[in-house]
Amino acid sequence: MNWDAFKNHDGTYYVHREYNKPMPDAELGQEAPQNRKKFRKLRTVSGDELMKKTVKPARFVVNGLLPRGLNIVAGKRKEGKSWLMLDLCFSVAEGEKFLDHDTEQGTVLYLDLEDPESRLIQRARGIRDVIPSRFHEATKAGRLGGGLTEQIEDFVKEHPDTNLVVIDTLQKIRKPKGDTYAGDYAVISALKNLADRLDIAIVCIHHTRKMKAKDTFDSVLGSTGLTAAADGIYVLERKADGKPFGRLSFISRDLPDGDLPVRFDHDTCRWYPIASIDMERELLLADEAMSALVSFMKQELIYEGTATDLCERLGLNIGANNLSSKLSKYKNSLQKLGVDYTKEKRNNHKVFTLNYNRKEPEYDGTMKSAYTPEVMKKPGEEPFVGISENGLHRIA
Repeated sequence: MNWDAFKNHDGTYYVHREYNKPMPDAELGQEAPQNRKKFRKLRTVSGDELMKKTVKPARFVVNGLLPRGLNIVAGKRKEGKSWLMLDLCFSVAEGEKFLDHDTEQGTVLYLDLEDPESRLIQRARGIRDVIPSRFHEATKAGRLGGGLTEQIEDFVKEHPDTNLVVIDTLQKIRKPKGDTYAGDYAVISALKNLADRLDIAIVCIHHTRKMKAKDTFDSVLGSTGLTAAADGIYVLERKADGKPFGRLSFISRDLPDGDLPVRFDHDTCRWYPIASIDMERELLLADEAMSALVSFMKQELIYEGTATDLCERLGLNIGANNLSSKLSKYKNSLQKLGVDYTKEKRNNHKVFTLNYNRKEPEYDGTMKSAYTPEVMKKPGEEPFVGISENGLHRIA
């Protein structure tokens, strides 16, 4: 090699390759050609070729709500996730509507890995008088990497019309390792590959964190590897503990982001979609102070005074500050019920001015929503839900 030596001002030397001489592979950090390993050449597709390809549209098990692929349904413990998923399974097995969305009928496999079979039977009988014949369940299954994939493949082979597999819960099929991004991503990727290969929807029931997150989908328990690899994430949240109202929020690769207001009916053990205005009304009227206020304003029409005086007029022992907070919290809902208010400071006192500015039909607590028979009924078709004083009920 042709090197030149140069002397630094401090007496040391450095060497410099003659200008424009090629540098050996070893000096570039590369192996010599004879030592390089064989590699698989990239298979590329040009833009012109891509334009000529035909792409099949996404297939849905629940039209407009649940596409095929790997999906996660998460929520707090005892939130009603299992009731929701059991109803999903029965609806798909019968080809009936689920949350007012059409379903693609098919065989369903429900892996109930947390509860004994007796509890599943009790739940099933709470929802249906007859369990659909296309519904199959198992209370034991292998883990990922321990036979689960082969078990699901074998089931689909025996039942070619299978389009839905529900796993309750995700934690039961994972290997007992720490939650890391790489580990979570690998688990969900394996299930996604299985769902894509079999062309079915796999739904994994999972939990959310105890602490609230600013973003609903950040509340899913585990690392972001879970949500990154899944095709769709659904989070079921109740508006308040013990209350029947909730919201099913979802993001999906095949759907626009969405929020579906829902209500759990304890008589039918099912979740039903409701209009947002109905949920706001019932949540407001379920609050004793706000219910009393609405009734008061319908009679008085106009009120002006302090929060302390208003508490006395309403017969409430919640304190002026508490009532003021509730007025602020329910301001939009009160407006929808015809009650407007403003507040201003006068002589070091906060004075509220309330007006009831329109007459609305009396709200008796029944469900008036997009899920009523009048809306659902199609020509020549009988609705399968009805309205009662307690809410929505299935018509036998």
